[in-house]
Amino acid sequence: MTTHLQLAPTITARAFTLNPFRWSQATGALVSGIALTLMVFLAIFGNFVAIEGLVTAGDAEKTAEAIAASPALWIAGIVAMYLVAVLDVVAAAGTAALFKPVNSLVSTVAGLTRTAFAVWFMIALGQLVIAFNNLGTPEAALHNIEAFTSIWNTALGLFGVYLLMVAYLSIRSGFMPKIFGILIGIAGLGYIADLVGLILVPGFTPVFGLFGFVGETAMIFWLLIRGRKLPACASFDAELRKKYLPEAAEGTFSESQRHPLANGGPGAPASVGP
Repeated sequence: MTTHLQLAPTITARAFTLNPFRWSQATGALVSGIALTLMVFLAIFGNFVAIEGLVTAGDAEKTAEAIAASPALWIAGIVAMYLVAVLDVVAAAGTAALFKPVNSLVSTVAGLTRTAFAVWFMIALGQLVIAFNNLGTPEAALHNIEAFTSIWNTALGLFGVYLLMVAYLSIRSGFMPKIFGILIGIAGLGYIADLVGLILVPGFTPVFGLFGFVGETAMIFWLLIRGRKLPACASFDAELRKKYLPEAAEGTFSESQRHPLANGGPGAPASVGP
């Protein structure tokens, strides 16, 4: 008697590709973690050292003189911040790939929201370029710098919406500790609260977004340490799920369906009779 053995489908890891739509969860986590880490250092230099280091609030003459005395530092700061905006898009793509198996629609919208924030941020940075060209008119230059700050703070409200979506995905994921999702959600609410304050309270200074530091920092460490080690079984593409594990989309598959060779499930070797 001839016996046919049915083998379980094998899911192999993909080689790295620049196409973010084909990234696995592990790749998305690693790419996001690296992008966010680079953003921290670039933002510290670009914003706190170069830009804020040369700007004296309310003093147009002193600000113009400082920038004119260190033009290379000012330009380097602007370039660093533009790189931050580009890395925002990279991080958005990585986050979308990481959470795609959790909810494809929400993860995609989250990625697009962060991309929109990055574009908004680039528009704000254009004010710093204009300010450099207006150094001959200190009052105009300071006005451009203040416009940059105003536009950026407004854009951070959109970033807060993005963080709320990431918080939802984190809590629903099952592979990320829920505390991270809660902390990220608090950060998102903080940025949104700052936006509301800017709209409703004259002279309001954004402060609530500062509470997001803990959650955002914890997220970076998780992405680089744990996220990049997500197993291949957690990175099924939507097509593979529909073909082999249709119940996975609803999260209703049993343990035997998770492991096809166990308990005589589909794909287990057929018994050999006499």
